[in-house]
Amino acid sequence: MRVLIVEDEPHLAEAVRDGLRLEAIAADIAGDGGTALELLAVNSYDLAVLDRDIPGPSGDEVARHIVAAGLGIPILMLTAAGRIDDKASGFSLGADDYLTKPFDMRELVLRLRALDRRRGHARPPVREIAGLRVDPFRREVFRDGRYVALTRKQFAVLEVLVAAEGGVVSAEELLERSWDENANPLTNAVRITVSALRKRLGEPWLIATVPGVGYRIDTHD
Repeated sequence: MRVLIVEDEPHLAEAVRDGLRLEAIAADIAGDGGTALELLAVNSYDLAVLDRDIPGPSGDEVARHIVAAGLGIPILMLTAAGRIDDKASGFSLGADDYLTKPFDMRELVLRLRALDRRRGHARPPVREIAGLRVDPFRREVFRDGRYVALTRKQFAVLEVLVAAEGGVVSAEELLERSWDENANPLTNAVRITVSALRKRLGEPWLIATVPGVGYRIDTHD
């Protein structure tokens, strides 16, 4: 999962980004509305954490852009304004959820996971395929009942592959969905991570390489 954090308080934005990384969620930061619009134009995000009170364009304008452009990105508004009228106006702009500062990082993660599940057309929170059981809320993976310990990046890559339900996912998409904007597009990080993940999951290999195309979970169909 990849999230856009639109927040003009640097310390808070960095704390949220670092907290999401601990949960195997890649995140980019935009400190103002203009930067947010630029990042939305060039990157594909699964969710947006949006502060309404940011330097222009305002958070409200960014929310309107996301909705009007049909980007399909759920919006969690993060703000100090907790009055019901403020929340109502935020939802009217297209927000999918609302969290008032100060907040607990665990609650933010749970809300983002819930929004991501909704975005996936009510897909089950725990996904199972080819003997794999992946729980994004607990960040746990089991293969045929055996617990598999993964690094955060390995879990992020596996989550994208499992969501594809046996479909092929390109290395470019894995890089875009599992790394942040600082990732080098020419890096071998995807290949190295997939190779390590394949070994962690054990034999018989579950991740198949489709030469020149990408990777997929081998469902043995």
